[in-house]
Amino acid sequence: MTEERPGEEERPGKPRTPGTATTTAAVPPGERGATRIADRVVAKIAAQAAREALTGLPPDAVPPHATVVVHHDRARVRVSLELPYPSDIGGQCATVRSRVTSRVHALAGMEVPEVAVEIERLHLAPPHGATPGKAQGRTR
Repeated sequence: MTEERPGEEERPGKPRTPGTATTTAAVPPGERGATRIADRVVAKIAAQAAREALTGLPPDAVPPHATVVVHHDRARVRVSLELPYPSDIGGQCATVRSRVTSRVHALAGMEVPEVAVEIERLHLAPPHGATPGKAQGRTR
């Protein structure tokens, strides 16, 4: 038997002396546990990525909301958002898709084969030179 010296108690990072305990072989990757990321976490990542992608939203716009279906390492994402109008709607949707795909992949390590963008509302931009609160167009 080996004798421990004073001040040398067994620590997790300290290698064991042969013969003092049974040594365990490394567990193969296929037999290890797995980390599962909850769908709601992936949905929060997607919603935040959509917020980051959009610029110039009106102050009364509702922040983007995402729903996600995760199957193995693939996430299908649906993002609901509001956009200003007139604007390049197709360009903004493409920017949202790209940002959501890259952020979910970077932060959750999942492939994103599909990002569906649902536009719930368009906010009309006030005409140039218009006074806020003042009626525009024909009024009676």
